This record gives sequence, C-alpha cells and structure tokens, in this order.
Amino acid sequence: MPPRLELKKSYTHENMILSSRKSPRLSLRPGKYDGSDRGPTSSTSSRFSFQHLIVSPPPSPGLPALIPRHGKPTPTHTPRRCLRAACWLVGVLAILYLGLRFTRIQLDDVRRPVGWATHSGEEYEMVGESELPDFPTPVVVTDKRGRAKWTVSIPPDHEFPLEPKQYAEICQQNMEVANHVTDLHAHVHKQHFHHDYYYIDPNFMDVAEAEFYGLLPGPKAKTTMKEGGSLVGENTDGLIESKICEKTLTFVMETSDAGLGKTLMMMWTAYGLAQKEGRMFFVDDSRWAYGKYTNYFRSPPVPSCRPPPRHEMLPCPHHARHLVVSAATAAYSFGGSFNEHFEDPRKMEVYRQKPIYALARAGFEALFKLNEGDQKYVEDRISALVDKTLRPPPETENGIIIGVHVRHGDRHPLEFQYKDAYVPLDRYGDKARGILYDTFNSSGPDGDENLMAEMHSVFVVASDDPDVYDSEEFSHALRAQELIRLASKKSINSAKPTGGAIRKFVDENVGWEGGFFAGMFWSLGKPTSVPATAVETPNTNLPPTNEALRLRELVGRAYLMDLAVLGKASDRLVCTVSSMGCKLLAVMMGWEAAIEQGKWVNIDGDFEWRGVDW
Repeated sequence: MPPRLELKKSYTHENMILSSRKSPRLSLRPGKYDGSDRGPTSSTSSRFSFQHLIVSPPPSPGLPALIPRHGKPTPTHTPRRCLRAACWLVGVLAILYLGLRFTRIQLDDVRRPVGWATHSGEEYEMVGESELPDFPTPVVVTDKRGRAKWTVSIPPDHEFPLEPKQYAEICQQNMEVANHVTDLHAHVHKQHFHHDYYYIDPNFMDVAEAEFYGLLPGPKAKTTMKEGGSLVGENTDGLIESKICEKTLTFVMETSDAGLGKTLMMMWTAYGLAQKEGRMFFVDDSRWAYGKYTNYFRSPPVPSCRPPPRHEMLPCPHHARHLVVSAATAAYSFGGSFNEHFEDPRKMEVYRQKPIYALARAGFEALFKLNEGDQKYVEDRISALVDKTLRPPPETENGIIIGVHVRHGDRHPLEFQYKDAYVPLDRYGDKARGILYDTFNSSGPDGDENLMAEMHSVFVVASDDPDVYDSEEFSHALRAQELIRLASKKSINSAKPTGGAIRKFVDENVGWEGGFFAGMFWSLGKPTSVPATAVETPNTNLPPTNEALRLRELVGRAYLMDLAVLGKASDRLVCTVSSMGCKLLAVMMGWEAAIEQGKWVNIDGDFEWRGVDW
C-alpha cells in the first residue's frame, strides 16, 4: 500500500523558519522510500500520493551542502592556516628588503650612470650603460639615496672649446634628459611646459657637485686634464695661484657668421648679463675667424680669480655655475625666455627693450676699447671733424655732425619694397638734409634759418660699399675714417702700372663692389686662379692662412674704426635697422640721445631697435 499524505496544523516559530518556501499552515512529512511506488493508478483515484514528487535518495555524504545548514556558523580559517600565511608574507617582505638594501649599497660604492642621450637623426633616446661615454653629453646618474639626477659629462681631457655643433646638441639633449628625469620622479609621462629664464631644475647636478659625490670622475682624471683654449682676461701674472671663480661666463667668439656686428652685440650683451648675475667674464678667441681679440681691442677687465677647469664650463642649463655662451647657443642664451624675462611688460614699443639695451650698453662701455694705435687715430679723427663744425667767436651756435651708415652686400632691408635690393641712396641724403634743415630752420638771430651753422655742419659717411663714397649723393661727404679703405675693382685697376715693354704679371683683382659678402670674406687669402663662374661653398672650419688673417684683420679694423667715429662724433645718425652696425651705433650713442631724443634715425620701415638676433 502506498504511504498516506499526512497533514497537520503547525503554528510554531520553529517550523516557520525552516524554509521560506514552506507554508506555515502545512507540513509535509515524507514517509519511507519505496521504489515500487508509481504514483496514482488513475486520475480519479482517491488515494493520490505526492510521495514520488517529494521523496528522493539521500544526498551523497562526500559533497558539501550547497546551502549551509541553518543555525550553524560559517566555516572559518583555522589558526594553523593563518599562521602559515603570516610566515609566507614575512618571508617575502624580508627578501624584498634585503634585495633593495643590497642594491643601494652597490649604488653607494660604485659610480654608475644610468644612461645618456644619443643623437640619431633628429630624435634623442636614453641608452643605459655602466660606464661614462668618451664624448660630451648629458648623463643620468643616481645619487646615494637612489634618486635620479642628471648632469653633463665632458671628458676632462677633451679639447676646449667644443665644436659649435656640439654645444648646440648638448643644449638640445639637456631638454630631453631633463624631461626624462622629471618623468622618472613622477612615475608617469606628462606634458612639459615652458619655464622661466631663471628656472632652476631641482634634478640637475652641477659638474663639481657630481665629482664631489663620486658620480663623475673628476679628481682622478685631473692628471690628464687639458686647460685648452685661449682665454682673454685671465690673470696669469700672479706668483701665487688664485682660487677658482665661484661663477663664470665665458664667451666663445667662434662663429660661422662672416660678419663682425652680431658677434659684438652678443659679446656686449653677454658681458652685461654676467655682471647682472655676479659672474666673472672671460673671452675665448682660439678659433675666431678674425684672429686674436687683442689685435682689435685691449684686454677686458681681469678678475681676481682664475677660470674653472674647462670641462666644468657648460652651455646649458643657464643656472650652471660656469656658463659658456656662443653664437651656437644664442637661441638658448638670448632666445624667447631671455626676451620674456628682460623686456619691460609695462612699457610699449621700443621702450620695452630698455633692460636689454642696458645689458648691451654695459658691455660696450667695458669692452669697446680699441687697441692703442687705432684708438689714437679715432680720437684724432673725431677732433678733426669737430673742429670743422666750430664757428669763430662771438658766434655761439656751431654746426653739427650728421653721420650716415650705409650697409649693402648680403644684408637687405626689412622694408618689403626693398627686401630684394637696397634702400636708395637718395633716401639717406634726403633724410640727412631734412635733419639739418629742421635743426637750424629757426635758430638764426632773428628766428630765421641759421645758414652759417648749416654751412659749418658736416656729413660723415661709413659704408661697406666703396662706390657709395663716389656716388652723387655723398660725393661731398667725408669718410668716417681714412686709415683703412676697402677699395673697388675700378680704383684698383686705375692704380696698375701701364705701358712699358715688359709688364709684370698681376693676378686679376677682386674688389669690394656691392659691399661685404660672406663668400668674399671666406675667400680672402686664397689663390685667385679659380674661374669667376665657379660656385664654391666656403668651408668655415678650415684654419685660415697667415695671409687670410692679415686681410681679415684689415677688414675688421676698418669696420670697428667706422663704428667708433660715427658712434662718438655724430650728433645725428641715419641708418637702416636691418643692419647690425646700425643697432650697435644706437648702443654707442646712449639710450637718452639715441632713443629718447630721437637722434638715432632709422629709414628702414617702421621697425625698432632690438638686440641680439638668434
């Protein structure tokens, strides 16, 4: 007989919480399992049984229950298992600590640069190595605390000064390495922003400091250290060796530019910057295209200390203790950050440039002292020109000196309509005569034009083009100096010997028609047998011959004496601001006279005075 379905009422709390699916009013109790039960015999049977639906074989004793038994706590880890996990954790931490400590000890005992930047095309990459390179480059080092720093490694036995290209590459690589070290400290690559001119990189380590901590091989290598170069301004007369200067700025005069004006402006500004920053100033002329500095100028002021080891002189960063400035690093030393820092934001137009002008003026006053012979000639020439403007007593108003500087050659105007030619000479002449008329138009005894003062006025001209002196506009004007003249081919040919049965062979002369050209400068002292139609790219790295240096010296001295006479003698000055000589003359006249009183007159568009070109 199949088991019966038993029903009973139950309202106890115990039965109610056995299962949320049970009805509190109905309790189903299974009977014994009967495998022969097949359910009801028919749908109308009164003996219907649910036993085949609710009864199943007992669960396997080897499997855990899917739902924990009600009323019993959830199984937890045993104390033995927790102790085992704690021992494992302590062991791993101990191994990591010992490994890190061993690594730090190794870094303390061994100088190990992490890597340096190499130049491949236009991209720089960090290359890890265990030894310092044998070429100048920024390197990443690790200090005693395991922190990444960077410095610049120049082998102590390396030639000084470096090649201009090397200085430029070091500055470019410094930016990449500095950003790389910053990312190492931040543990993430982030965007790097433009810094102020006097920003101090906390991750940079100066060469002397790196040597002190043993990160660069300074003391051991000083036995083979080279003190190369030709530093002007070094005190070599002392019997007792003086101490090394605390901070220095060395201006390297080597440049691929044939002109002299940019070098002068940069050197003057560098000197003013050194004075402002409390640095001692030195000049290196070992590879200057014009020869020796002292062939043109007297030595700059000599400091009481001596220059540092050459491998400590760095082109970048600017806050390095010993700085090198050259034409190759002008974009970093006198670039956008320099202008942003020194321009006066409260002023307008050219008056924003006054702080930069002051730096150049300081350099002019300290450095523009010609050699003894040329300086004497300039002073005598200025006295002679001034004497021509004097009127005999009782006249009180004398004439004036109007200087005119004309630049031709490979320098073209900034004004658009003349950018492929030159400013016409009649514009120079008209402006000079207009200045003369405006000066004495109503200065006569009765308030009329003072013709006698005009007649005692003098026009003084300086130009790189010999044909300017013979032009109709300036045939009545005087030369700024007559000690050294750049002759034209026409004047040279007129001086050749003519006639006679025997004629000495003379090479074809090449004059300075059209003005100063870089190609003409670099070809000085070379044989003239090269065909006139040949196109030759000058190699500025070749050392010049003695004859080339002699001719270059004449060109340079003539240029400097022209500037000296015009800058000191002129009461008014007419020039084109596209010429660096014109900018130099503004510095030589002084800010008050040139800018505030308007005695420096530019006729090349509406452009204003600016300092170093980069």
